[in-house]
Amino acid sequence: MSDFRLLIFDWDGTLVDSIARIVESIQVAAACCELPPLSAEPIKAIIGLSLSRAIDVLYPQFDDPLGRERFRQAYADHYLALEEQPSPLFPGVAEALQAFRREGLQLAVATGKSRRGLHQVLARRGWLDFFDITRCADETSSKPHPQMLEEILAHCGVPAHRALMVGDSRFDLQMAHNAGVHAVAVGYGAQSLASLREDAPHLEIEHFDQLRAWLGVPLDREVKREHEYV
Repeated sequence: MSDFRLLIFDWDGTLVDSIARIVESIQVAAACCELPPLSAEPIKAIIGLSLSRAIDVLYPQFDDPLGRERFRQAYADHYLALEEQPSPLFPGVAEALQAFRREGLQLAVATGKSRRGLHQVLARRGWLDFFDITRCADETSSKPHPQMLEEILAHCGVPAHRALMVGDSRFDLQMAHNAGVHAVAVGYGAQSLASLREDAPHLEIEHFDQLRAWLGVPLDREVKREHEYV
């Protein structure tokens, strides 16, 4: 097995197939605030940022505090309503996470979601106690600032060179670089591997099981299948 002791995952587009719901929720929030509609592509490009930073990028002239709060609320309400039926895990995620845990690896989440949003999706999966630590964009600095990873490393007592950040956006890879952490680029999420290569990831994957194989963690055939505990 590899020398990595801590695996840190982005959530949306890395562990769960939720990109379409994020895009829809941004579009709904924009319509509620009578902002110009946007296609999916520019919205996908900001996934990974905190919602506040995403608004800055997508609508830089939208500086009305009350309007921005209305946008945030509309986004949260719509997205959480969609998540009444949780977004599915990507193939191989459930089995690999269980295998990582069985091998004694520490697991963490570093996400652009709010604490409220992450708490709801974890609770619906029965995963509130699954990860060693989770950090959200509304309780620390937004990606690509390294603070989120620095807090995770400190909590877990793991040096940066023994941690691995896995994500599907350039913000994930840049955050890892800024924290001195190796990064894995996920090619099935919000952004293409072609764009992620610009940030020189340590590894590129097109399927989550490739990460498990690269780390040398065997799959336990007795682990419950995804539909049994999601």
